[in-house]
Amino acid sequence: MKLTSYTDYSLRVLMFLSLRRDDKLSNINEISEAYNIKRNHLTKIIHELGRLGYVETVRGRNGGVRLKKAPEEINIGEIVRRTEEDFYLLDCFDSNGMNTCVLTPVCRFKSMLNEALNAFFKVLDQYTLDDITSNRSQLLSLLQIQE
Repeated sequence: MKLTSYTDYSLRVLMFLSLRRDDKLSNINEISEAYNIKRNHLTKIIHELGRLGYVETVRGRNGGVRLKKAPEEINIGEIVRRTEEDFYLLDCFDSNGMNTCVLTPVCRFKSMLNEALNAFFKVLDQYTLDDITSNRSQLLSLLQIQE
């Protein structure tokens, strides 16, 4: 299983914003430069994170973006579920009828993979954005964020 870059970038944006103190606004250019990610990718991601209720965007000359929730209220498993398109580990996970595997009616591997996927989310559900940014000083240094 591999997460998409969309989920990766979504988590990175949230991490960046969680490192800011006092509800300080960040802008897309700062985040883009910190991670070397194209600005247009981040624009789409920030829009979606706003739609999902994780970030607040402020328009205008002095506008920007900031977290809408406290980092300890943002669950990692939830973010991954909401930013990934699907979790089909094999074609037989697809419910649109495109499964062509003849083993599907008796296959036990699908249930094993489903169990593994549930265990994956059980672990992620134990962590928050606050947990993955607890090494704050190191992250601030690497991302060159000024407080």
